[in-house]
Amino acid sequence: MKLHARMEILFRQFFAESEHVIVHVSGGTGDHVSSGVGNTDDVRPRVESEVMKKAGEAALIMALRRLAPRLGGKARDPRRILRLVRDVSVRSNITEFTFQNSDTILQCQARLLEKIRGHGDHFVTCTQGVHEMTIMVHADLERMVEKVFHSGKRVSRLAHLAAVGIHLTPKVVEIPGVYYMILRQLTWSDINVIEVVSTMTELTLILEKKHVDKAFVVLKQFLWP
Repeated sequence: MKLHARMEILFRQFFAESEHVIVHVSGGTGDHVSSGVGNTDDVRPRVESEVMKKAGEAALIMALRRLAPRLGGKARDPRRILRLVRDVSVRSNITEFTFQNSDTILQCQARLLEKIRGHGDHFVTCTQGVHEMTIMVHADLERMVEKVFHSGKRVSRLAHLAAVGIHLTPKVVEIPGVYYMILRQLTWSDINVIEVVSTMTELTLILEKKHVDKAFVVLKQFLWP
């Protein structure tokens, strides 16, 4: 196999295994790769080790440029869509309850929503899976949840949380990788995401309260550099 072709294969493997290095440098998009510009010093040792010979600067750049059209086309789309984010909001003092599903859990959910109706604009989110239902409410509503679901089997209760809401454009449903790019920024910043809740145009991330300020800064810098 020719050296250039072998390098192209190695670059593809390297990029797949080391995406956090290449993409993070460009702010999450890999635009420097798609334009044919890359830091060859990052990949030179791996390439030379695999091909067991010295890799010249020209050969490395050629391999990058040959890969650029395939690596760049998809990578830019999520970031461009994310520029259309309408706003980011934060809700604090959130408590999360998780109950085991039962024959009566939907009735309990309906009673809770009916009771909350007259309590202002409090944060309330309910999600149901195959085995469990999770309810997230403002801390002021904790006792109400416990009273309504007193007969249910509680799996967990997490307090001192915060919700970061991201209002997206409907176009996100057509673009792969949008949620991934958002979550990746938080992961690289060592911010733990406890829960993810979404509707068609809203993504809500549930975090520990201590992480919310840092998360807001990270997302703001990523979305509006």
